[in-house]
Amino acid sequence: MSINDLEERFEQAVELANSMTQSSLPQDVQLRLYALYKQSTNGIITNRIYPIYDLRNAFKMNAWMQISHLSEEECKELYIEAINSLVNKK
Repeated sequence: MSINDLEERFEQAVELANSMTQSSLPQDVQLRLYALYKQSTNGIITNRIYPIYDLRNAFKMNAWMQISHLSEEECKELYIEAINSLVNKK
């Protein structure tokens, strides 16, 4: 599978994700998708300092840090699989 094919499938998955509502997804799924997307598009998290009073962002950063050992390509594949799984459940 080529890099372009992976990019195309990833972009299609992002479009599908954007059509979903947050309220339709459990929070753990939202965090997982967030982390996979950020690792796929930004790479390893570099800013590990966030305000202690901002619990929402702390959870998001923690989810991202937990998968920081995965490559961008691995995260794209996992993101695609997760979105396709969610779409197939409907």
